[in-house]
Amino acid sequence: MEFSRPGAAILACLLLVTGCTTAGADEHASSPPRTSTPPGADPVVQVSASHCGEGWTNPHAGRLTLMLSNTGDAPSGADLIEVPGGAVHAEVEGLGPGVTRPMSVSLAQGTYAIRCEIDERDPIVGPSVTVTGTGTGGPAIIPVSYADLFAPAKAYSAYVSSGLKTLLARTRTLTRAVDRGDLAAARKAWLPAHLAYESLGSAYGTFGEFDGAINGHPAGLPGGVHDKDFTGLHRVEYGLWHGESAERLRPIADRLLKDVKALDDDFPDQRLEPGDLPLRAHEILENTLRFELTGRSDQGSGTTLATAAANVQGTRETLGVLRPLLEDRYPAMKQVDEHLDQVDALLAAQHHGDTWTPVDRLAPRVRQPINGAVGGLLEELAPIAEILFPRRTK
Repeated sequence: MEFSRPGAAILACLLLVTGCTTAGADEHASSPPRTSTPPGADPVVQVSASHCGEGWTNPHAGRLTLMLSNTGDAPSGADLIEVPGGAVHAEVEGLGPGVTRPMSVSLAQGTYAIRCEIDERDPIVGPSVTVTGTGTGGPAIIPVSYADLFAPAKAYSAYVSSGLKTLLARTRTLTRAVDRGDLAAARKAWLPAHLAYESLGSAYGTFGEFDGAINGHPAGLPGGVHDKDFTGLHRVEYGLWHGESAERLRPIADRLLKDVKALDDDFPDQRLEPGDLPLRAHEILENTLRFELTGRSDQGSGTTLATAAANVQGTRETLGVLRPLLEDRYPAMKQVDEHLDQVDALLAAQHHGDTWTPVDRLAPRVRQPINGAVGGLLEELAPIAEILFPRRTK
């Protein structure tokens, strides 16, 4: 399964900083740094090792814009934080030397500071500034460290280890059916094996080359479905639903079993990157919408809706280990849970005993609500990557 990492700066704009811009895309990028503020102009705040957060004085509550100017000699970022506590209200990344960029934010009455994140240095917190007035503030993020993510990553690794045992057992059942020439039994055993893999969710990025060997697609291969490098569960699927003989499928199924066993043996030596876990909460279903709900991954079994349901399970498991960190940071978790239940119900309605409705046979009145529910859920899951992005605070 492919993953595409959303830019942290873009997510920050969506969640925290209405009207902010990303590197290389704003008109201030080529402006010289300003160190004084003309009357009525937005205050210019320095970002540097020696003058971090200076230039911001007497702000009033409500909406305001700070012009962050990198007056140092190294690429930097800056967070606007609460004092004390360190909750992040806005951030700007990739601020090159000599670059000035706006940071727009809504602040309530309170005390705040700029935290400068300068390449290869510990973060520096500038002078505290008191905001007065009656304006309302926007959302803020309570910082998360890498250490905070270690326990969720360990818990998820345990889930994956258990899931790999299930995958290995089900792959053996599939391979034995192919080996004895019972292709009807093999077709029955294929989906449970595939779902065992697809429910592993956030671990795919840790599997390395095993992911392509076990669950790769033929798209992009020179020979397509007949390419020698098309292997694994989808290759077995293609053969079982396109009339290939047991003799033809035996070496393919045997290689699949060998790869699954190798992954199971190798996984204890692999490290699930804690910082990647929050990204997967969104990306699992992003790929579901891209591959399963379009039918692009189907190689003949017509079971991509079952795969989508397994991906929902993987998403739930990911959110489950992250939930202790999200409960006080993301008020929308209740809606996320409700919409996961909604997607589950919509998919379950297409499960009929031992069969699933192929996605290309769904009537528009059925398919559109599924796509819409998953799309809406993706919007709600997207901020999690930024909310739980590990930040250095000292």
